[in-house]
Amino acid sequence: MGYFINNTAFLSFDPLSVFFLAVIGLVSFPSAIYSIGYLKDHYSPQKIALGWALFIAFVLSMALVVTVKNAFLFLIAWELMSLVSYFLVVFDTEHEKSIKAGAIYIVMTHIGTAFIIAAILIMFKYAHSFDFPALKEACLAMPPGIKNLIFILFLIGFGTKAGIVPLHIWLPYAHPQAPSHISSLMSGVMIKTAIYGIIRFVIMILGVGSLWWGSAILVIASISCLVGVIYALMEHDIKRLLAYHSVENIGIILLGVGASMVFMKLNMPIPAVFAMIAGLYHLINHALFKGLLFLGAGSVYKATGKRNMEKMGGLIKAMPWTAATFLVGAMAISALPPLNGFVSEWLTLQAFFMGLAGGTIGVKIFMGALAGVLALTGGLAAACFVKAFGITFLAMPRSKNAAEAKESPFSMKFAMVFLAALTIIFGLAAAPIIKILTGVSGSALAIDTANINFTLNNFIITPQGAGNIYLSPLIAGMALIFIGAATAATLYFALGKSKVVINKTWDCGYYKLNSRNEYTATAFSKPFRIAFDFFLLPYRKTEKIWDSFYHTKSFTYEVYTTPVFKQYIYEPALRAILKIANKMKKIQSGSMHLYIFYIFITILTLIIFMDRF
Repeated sequence: MGYFINNTAFLSFDPLSVFFLAVIGLVSFPSAIYSIGYLKDHYSPQKIALGWALFIAFVLSMALVVTVKNAFLFLIAWELMSLVSYFLVVFDTEHEKSIKAGAIYIVMTHIGTAFIIAAILIMFKYAHSFDFPALKEACLAMPPGIKNLIFILFLIGFGTKAGIVPLHIWLPYAHPQAPSHISSLMSGVMIKTAIYGIIRFVIMILGVGSLWWGSAILVIASISCLVGVIYALMEHDIKRLLAYHSVENIGIILLGVGASMVFMKLNMPIPAVFAMIAGLYHLINHALFKGLLFLGAGSVYKATGKRNMEKMGGLIKAMPWTAATFLVGAMAISALPPLNGFVSEWLTLQAFFMGLAGGTIGVKIFMGALAGVLALTGGLAAACFVKAFGITFLAMPRSKNAAEAKESPFSMKFAMVFLAALTIIFGLAAAPIIKILTGVSGSALAIDTANINFTLNNFIITPQGAGNIYLSPLIAGMALIFIGAATAATLYFALGKSKVVINKTWDCGYYKLNSRNEYTATAFSKPFRIAFDFFLLPYRKTEKIWDSFYHTKSFTYEVYTTPVFKQYIYEPALRAILKIANKMKKIQSGSMHLYIFYIFITILTLIIFMDRF
């Protein structure tokens, strides 16, 4: 099915495209509503109009990326999406950080695009066409070495946009600087277009050519999971914290996609479909709860003017709607039942268990290790959001801005409640959603799913032939509600209607406690900083100002972590590029005759080697 102009179809709405269109729509709608209140009183009418134009262009470009059925048009849509998102990152042009973030983002995204273009041009050489069906047919006869090269190019190209480690360097800069409703779209939707690219071009067109392809994705995904969540634990900027969690959750999504590729090569179609379901389920779940969390962070920023959690606190009283919806998102990203994050991570674990049951010894060890990584990631994520929610919303305000904060306007509250409701629904309605995703996964993997049934009814999810029954979050949710109600009833009847006495909290013998005595984000993250010091490489800066020989007037203590990837990969690469550029300046003599000579030599070289490529 497609849309035709001059009898030529350039749009396709197969199950994979429709799925991604649904993801785009589910996050774009509340983000648009949210922007009404978020932009008001903060920007001029002209700037707001520009913001709306860029927002619409951004959404349309993402929709084109996932629906065009021609690689050349895909590249045009991809570039349009990248350029529009760049202008949204630098939307606050008065802030130097926005300009810097935009520069890093546009450089990295075009490096990734260059790799994608190279891969598509190699495929075009064999197919003599950019149409997806022609490319797919040409790949069937392509030499294995060329297919391996194309896979690596696609992995780097799409991996840069997805934010996999170590190509994630742009993400913690760009996401925090964009307006919050755009951060919601970038994290919730845009980086997922890279997952679409991997599934469409690698799995559906190129075809999984070797077992190591899926294994490589699984290793990279595991590293992304751990690196993302560890860096998030160290962050005090609430939007940078959420940005690093995007790295983590892209890793979780790729765990499902990579496992599906491995199972395909091992001739295990049912686990392959199931793993793809897990990956796609987490993709849409992450879009919902991460979109919600970014909107919540934007609500806090609009009310306080700050992103540093150490300057917040006590917001649950002033902003109850924001606090409640943020808590829902925090529980979902921490994979707590019965919310949607639990479902997809639990399904991913089940996929690994299938590998333990049906694979070789090596596969069993590998899948067991991946299950351990996913479990550790979930635990660290839960700890991180205990910090994020507790420091931001609980205790006493740590600044005047936090003390004077007010709840967000209706449009912003509506958007957050809308996504919070979807987060709950996608957790409780797991069974029917899995039925839908079974068809999408089967279409992507070219596997007939007519006889594959992963759901027995609305309450129980069981993979065919797995031999075990896995209860859905609906059962878990009902059990939690029952246990909570029973506990409340027991306490009520045991204690009776005793008089409530309100008094001060015990202060351990101290007096006149204030917000400076509260637990801080730095203190909370210290055990994790010590545990992962081999990677974080922490260092301290202290400064004492003496009032006299015996008394200290003030003492400043700051803890930092070493940006490993920036310091040991990107900065040396940048220095090398600048060094080469300085040497290349010598050929810019200013002589027009010499420049014409350069053009002549270039054209002659292309003519000589034209038929060899």
